[in-house]
Amino acid sequence: MPGTKSTESSIATIVGTGWPQTPGGKGSNGNGRKKWFDGRRFPKGKYKVTTWILLAAVVMMFVALGGSYIFLSGNEQWKPIRLPKTFFVSTGLILASSITLEKARRRLQIDLRQYRSWLTATLLLGFAFVASQLIGWRQLVREGVYLSSNPHTSFFYLFSGGHGLHLMGGMMALTYLTFRSRKLLLGVEDERRSAATEAVCIYWHFMDGLWIALFLLLWLWN
Repeated sequence: MPGTKSTESSIATIVGTGWPQTPGGKGSNGNGRKKWFDGRRFPKGKYKVTTWILLAAVVMMFVALGGSYIFLSGNEQWKPIRLPKTFFVSTGLILASSITLEKARRRLQIDLRQYRSWLTATLLLGFAFVASQLIGWRQLVREGVYLSSNPHTSFFYLFSGGHGLHLMGGMMALTYLTFRSRKLLLGVEDERRSAATEAVCIYWHFMDGLWIALFLLLWLWN
């Protein structure tokens, strides 16, 4: 009958576009929370492309600063700086944070609780890195090394401070992922979280590598 076909068509349309299911059944996360399923897949490459564009801008900025640092290092006003010991500690902390974040990424599809735990560990290491950098700054200030003391000190604070600000952006992203991981998300939302995790990993590992490059530059080209 025409009416029956119309009804079946309407039901098929509703199911295909993601009508919320009953609590505890298909389409539920087991806690009685209804989820929408629209049959579409989240474009995972979107987050990665945005991240790489952002990192390209960061690279250009630090390459320009690094070139100026090397060019001006022969200036008669250039004075050596003794790197604070905490900067060596902070280097170890950020290396460890990359390891914990990689562990979090690998646990995402296996154990959401462990994924959250490794994210939290990474976030804590990030805070410890920033804290150790600030302690290093305080040591320099006590020794009379200020931002405007000479060109070398200006670059020193600019490199470490600029990197710290960019790292804090990654820490904000980690905080977001940690809170979002407390919810069991299905379908498109689960793919969104996976894509966001991949993008944050790229960004964080890049910040790790960037700090190693800056640290070697400040230490060896002193």
